[in-house]
Order: sequence, then C-alpha cells, then structure tokens
Amino acid sequence: MPVASNGGVACYYERDGGGDGDSVVFVGDAGYGAWQWGWQHAAVAGPFESVVTDVRGAGRSDAPPGPYAISDLVSDFTTVLSDAGLRSTSVVGAGLGGLVGLEAARTTSRVDRLVCLGSGASGSGVDLDSLYAPPTDREGVERTTKAALSAEFVDEHPDAVREIVEWRTAEDADPAAWEAQAAAARGYALDAPYEVTTPTLVVHGTDDAAWPVEGARTLTEDLPRGEFVGVDGAGHLAHVERSKRVNDELLAFLEE
Repeated sequence: MPVASNGGVACYYERDGGGDGDSVVFVGDAGYGAWQWGWQHAAVAGPFESVVTDVRGAGRSDAPPGPYAISDLVSDFTTVLSDAGLRSTSVVGAGLGGLVGLEAARTTSRVDRLVCLGSGASGSGVDLDSLYAPPTDREGVERTTKAALSAEFVDEHPDAVREIVEWRTAEDADPAAWEAQAAAARGYALDAPYEVTTPTLVVHGTDDAAWPVEGARTLTEDLPRGEFVGVDGAGHLAHVERSKRVNDELLAFLEE
C-alpha cells in the first residue's frame, strides 16, 4: 500500500475507485483510525477516487513524538497528494481533519472543495477528552464511543457500537500520539476565515456534545462560500449514525 514520506514521517494512505470523477481525500479526527470512513468510502469510491489517509499518530502512519501542529498535518496532507500525483483534490475532514482541511484551503491551492464533518474554526474549548480512551482500555473505548453517538443510536444499534469498539481497539492512536494530535487541534484557530475562498460544506450533528454545533454555524457564516447542514439529533459521529443523510449531502456537494 502507498506510503508517502514527509521529512522521515511515513504517511499511509489507500486509494480505491476512480470512475470519471476527481479524487476525494479523507483526513481523520483526533485519535481515530481509518475505520471512521467506512460509511463514506464505499459511497465515494464509485463516482470518485477515494483516498483515505491515516493522520500521523494513528493507524499505519508513523507516530513521531509530539506535540503536533496543524501545519505539520497540512504538510503531511500535501506530501500525500504529491506522492499520489494529485495536483488538487476535494477534501473531507472530520474534527481535527476539518481543521487541517481549512488550513490547507487557506494556505495552499490544493483544495478544490472542502467538507468539514463535526468540526469548527478552532479546537479551543472543544471537549476532546470525552471522545478518547486508550485502545487497551476496552471499557473506556466503549464509554467514549457512546459519548460520540446519540443515545438513540446507541440504544437502537448495539451491534454497530460493538463493531466500532472492536475497530477502535485495533486502529486508534495510543495515548502519546493522541495527546500530540489533540495538541494540534487545541492550538489552532482560523483567524482569517475570509481567506478560505474554497466552497465549503459544514455538516454537524445538532447534539454533538464534544464539538458544539454553534461553532460550526459560526464558521459557516464567516466563510465566503460556506454552506451549513445540521443533522438533527445526531452526535459527534453524525456521518456514522446518519450515514445515508450525510452521504447524500456529501455526494450532491462534490458533484456540483
């Protein structure tokens, strides 16, 4: 599988699909492995090429000592694009990945369209701790998985919750790497949203307890070409528990 090297840091990614469309690069949330894109990858990989990345510190990418900065993760992102032969691409970022997408759109010419899932303009004041537990702490992983979902989804889909827990214990970042990723999120603020002229779709669960929906609405209002979609009753992982709704919005936006 492809691995791009950014200053000695190995950045893992996978490519699939192609169709007649452009590429869509997925940039993940703090702590989570590539499992988080299982609900979007299949939908995108038909009409588009899907490129799923492992953020440094998680999955099969290297986990150098932290703390990390958003600029480090933007550099990883552009390194992957260059390695894959992509001049520019659409980007889908979740949480931390949304911040990476925003900064990449602000500082480079390599983001054609941007989708921010469960993200905002800043990681300051976000309750990241409620979403993470060490992969070796199964009870903690189960507790934090439920915290990222709505109570309704947890009650109605216990098998899905158990499956996510299994994936998290296998793929998520260890505590040191998660702290390094969380530092990148907490230390970032998009000070000049007017500089992000890329068309941007902001999708957010209205019951997201970790990344408050008010921040997503404010981000959308401040972006020159922002569009907001609220997913009623969904938690932080709205793209998991309401995947059909989110995928419909995602594909319609990417195909515009």
